[in-house]
Amino acid sequence: MKDYSPVRQVTVVTNPRSGHGKGSAAATAAIARLRAGGADITEVCAPSAAETVRQVRDAIAGVGGATPDAVVCIGGDGLINVTLAAVAETGVALGMIPAGTGNDLARELGVPTDDPVAAAALVLRGRTRTIDLGRIESSEPPMWFATVAGTGFDARVTLRANDMRWPTGRLRYTVAALAEISGRFTVPYRVELVDAVTDGLTNPGAGSVLETEAVMVAVGNTRTYGGGMLICPDAIMDDGLLDLTVVGALSRGEMLRLLPALSAGRRQNHPEVKQFRAAAVTLTAAGAPATADGEPAGTLPITIRAVPAALTVLVP
Repeated sequence: MKDYSPVRQVTVVTNPRSGHGKGSAAATAAIARLRAGGADITEVCAPSAAETVRQVRDAIAGVGGATPDAVVCIGGDGLINVTLAAVAETGVALGMIPAGTGNDLARELGVPTDDPVAAAALVLRGRTRTIDLGRIESSEPPMWFATVAGTGFDARVTLRANDMRWPTGRLRYTVAALAEISGRFTVPYRVELVDAVTDGLTNPGAGSVLETEAVMVAVGNTRTYGGGMLICPDAIMDDGLLDLTVVGALSRGEMLRLLPALSAGRRQNHPEVKQFRAAAVTLTAAGAPATADGEPAGTLPITIRAVPAALTVLVP
């Protein structure tokens, strides 16, 4: 369901460091376009994630001014992830001016990823839809995510890529993967599915528990991460469910052959790559790290639940 509503009061959340500095230029261009379109802008550029959340929550509550029609993130998926803690389940629309490395949520929604002026014009149009969010309920406080939570190998790759300054763009994830592939690889996983639905996907068998050796398990609300890597190819962001991709006991050689196809955004057809769909999942693997929207999310075990219609977003 998509609706139109005028956007005039806008809280803009910026991260000048997004995309290795392109966030600042994107913010300048986007804010100018929003103001030219008649929007009243309040800017949030806080020194920490906690302060960003506090300021956005205050804005939504009307502290110090009018309640915004939209909260607009100028940055990447990481900035959106931070902002979700303030915006989720409020009904206030989230807009995005992509200026990060991956921009996977914007790409999934059809928001222009290389034109901040066009993305700002989209915000002013005020066309909205609701999407689900994932929520890591085992963390304190619970952590929201919009795209994919990665665990195991892919989380280690993401954490390494986050620390790299070269190369830029999607190639950074490939380089990080090649570095991580020489380390700890396959680990025992326990995957507990709640309300599993498997039409068109791999059947998990009679029970809801899968115990397997695996390289990684990705849990997707959307299809891609890492700038377009198609890890959960059948994920639908408004079906009230999470899609899981379990990459089983691949050898390092097999993983090296799999990575280029994954990076190119192609569907993976391999007997050790299995897919499931469920309303919630608990993942257990000793010492395995987790990420969500590319941000650190602790270590396993974690419990993740789909929260239907938790976020209103501005779309083309």
